[in-house]
Amino acid sequence: MGEDGFWDDVERHLVRYGGPFTPAVIESAAGSFVRDSTGRAILDFTSGQMSAVLGHSHPDVVATVRESVATLDHLFSGMLSRPVVDLARELAATLPDPLERTLLLTTGAESNEAALKMAKLYTGGWEVVSFAQSWHGMTGGAAAATYSAGRRGYGPPIPGNLAIPAPYAYRSVFGDDWRTELDVAWDLVDRQSAGALAACLVEPILSSGGVVELPPGYLEALRRKCDERGMLLVLDEAQTGVARTGTMYAFERDGVVPDILTLSKTLGAGLPLAATITSAEIEERCHEGGFLFFTTHVSDPLPAAVGLTVLDVVRRDGLVARAAELGTRLRAGLRELAARHDCIGDVRGRGLLQGIELVTDRTTREPADKLGRAVTAECLALGLHMNVVQLPGMGGVFRIAPPLTVADSEVDLGLDILDRALTNVATG
Repeated sequence: MGEDGFWDDVERHLVRYGGPFTPAVIESAAGSFVRDSTGRAILDFTSGQMSAVLGHSHPDVVATVRESVATLDHLFSGMLSRPVVDLARELAATLPDPLERTLLLTTGAESNEAALKMAKLYTGGWEVVSFAQSWHGMTGGAAAATYSAGRRGYGPPIPGNLAIPAPYAYRSVFGDDWRTELDVAWDLVDRQSAGALAACLVEPILSSGGVVELPPGYLEALRRKCDERGMLLVLDEAQTGVARTGTMYAFERDGVVPDILTLSKTLGAGLPLAATITSAEIEERCHEGGFLFFTTHVSDPLPAAVGLTVLDVVRRDGLVARAAELGTRLRAGLRELAARHDCIGDVRGRGLLQGIELVTDRTTREPADKLGRAVTAECLALGLHMNVVQLPGMGGVFRIAPPLTVADSEVDLGLDILDRALTNVATG
């Protein structure tokens, strides 16, 4: 099937909601590849929208969807089903105490909205601290805590949102001295606060912010800053949860347990499933205070059944260890590319969430926006889908996040295509 009038219909009927659309009509997807209308296979190094951790059309997920949609898909929001309760129990089993109570929702933005409402109700405060490179969602509260893009032209964001710099060592004026940077940031928070601090909402690895990883010790220090001020620490693990970084959850590396954990993307393996998870003590007080989050798709059984399948496959197939192993392979390959391509200024990330930052000059670290776009296009022409983040003050940063089920040979293929794309663009 050709493209016919597809792009004319796109122009005529679709609302544009971000950057330009990828110039390909996708007809099917399986495993680590999507196929376009010409039949060409494109290696998917972003797991869809960073979500398809089991690859596309995983047979276990397909079987679960077929069974669930035929028997139990959607219910009145006040009704409960076994998949919902089972998934809440299984999630608690993967988490340290005191995280044991789960609210099942649809998107990362929705799970962050619920977390922020809980934090405000629990603490009585209304101020939220987030990283200046953050992305937490496009709905009201989540968007107000998002600083990487989309803040202008919509009127005032929700009051009480304060930004602190992420420990972006490659470009920070503080370099590797993140402790001083953190102290300075919280001194500014204290000066700006109206005395109503409720939550600190952060990602363990800022993905849309350029794959900026919090250094060892940072989360512990951040936990202390929150505790000193009576705030809740909320970790958004939309992209780092469910084995992606080589541990089940990214916060495990640091031994720091958040007050509230939000999951989305990876939990549903591509289907709309999210979770807000907290302690019994926080849930009890919020319930007593009248916590309200009665949405259309809260506790829907079909996505909950898929979430159960995701946890089962991750456990059965040893995908936590596999992500760590593949991450080592991917990181070594990226470092080898950096040794041969001067335009790669930095390689960073963890497990199967890696990033490379392109620059025009390694000494000055001058951003390479045009180069990033050109390499993205060349990768696609050669059969690799890559996602480049381009924010003010940084170079083009490729987010590399293949499925946890990716084969060794597919990791190598992606590295080879990226190598050729960088060479082709450089020799132009």
